[in-house]
Amino acid sequence: MPPIILLTAVVTGLCLGVLVWTVVAGPDVTRRRVVTNLHRGLPTEDADGEDDGAREPAAAALPVLARRLTPTGVIRRLDLLHGRAGRPAAWQLDRLLVVKTVLPVFGVLVTLLVTSKPLLIVLGLAVTLVCYFVPELLLYSRGLERREEITLSLADTLDQMMIAVEAGLGFDSAMARAGKNGEGPLAEELVRTLQDIQLGQSRRDAYDALAQRTDVPDLRRFVRSIIQADAYGVAVVDVLRTQAAEMRMKRRQRAEEKAMQIPVKVIFPLMLCILPVLFIVLLGPVALKMMVAFS
Repeated sequence: MPPIILLTAVVTGLCLGVLVWTVVAGPDVTRRRVVTNLHRGLPTEDADGEDDGAREPAAAALPVLARRLTPTGVIRRLDLLHGRAGRPAAWQLDRLLVVKTVLPVFGVLVTLLVTSKPLLIVLGLAVTLVCYFVPELLLYSRGLERREEITLSLADTLDQMMIAVEAGLGFDSAMARAGKNGEGPLAEELVRTLQDIQLGQSRRDAYDALAQRTDVPDLRRFVRSIIQADAYGVAVVDVLRTQAAEMRMKRRQRAEEKAMQIPVKVIFPLMLCILPVLFIVLLGPVALKMMVAFS
């Protein structure tokens, strides 16, 4: 076997192993750092006598290398998409950076190893380029789903908050009750906003951070209304009542819009799948009889 093919196979195997380790069984570096800080100054040996502090730099070497190899703008964009996707625990930022670093190398090596034809090499490089943007695509898709869930549940959440405020609770207490009793990403974001306020962040900054994290136009408009009401002394219950009515109206309009789009969306399956089969069934016997008659 030629040395270049053997070297390519070895490097490909190493890249594949690193990729599988990163996606399936990669270490939680953030958790290790937190545990290390909590156990600082205490003995941290496992039952087999191995020190966790000695293993942590080796486990964190690959994510650190991936951060150094990835441009700052890409890391910033990936972190923004990761935040809008709700920061899923299975898709940690360091793990995504490792995947973005390993996938192109793995794709190029597999392309060079499998084929030597120029057309297939170009096709393999194109697939490798697409694989490089797989983390962004996954996070963007998850972010769109999360935005849709927040948009759908916003009207009901505002109704709950309006009822709680009319019953005598403050706005923060109503938000806490809505976050505790609710489900989904909107409830999680409300709880996180209250936690930011409890940690010392101003209400305006916490509300602005909520609007930036979610990137939902309706929620951003509601946050601006709450900030203005807080600045000018407007009753919060009036703002909640107005915003809840507006969100319900928008939700009904979106449902009507989707219902009106159904006939247009049905045209393409009808023309491509149903009409050709119908023509074959109706005109097929006629065509056969004409062929027999004129033959």
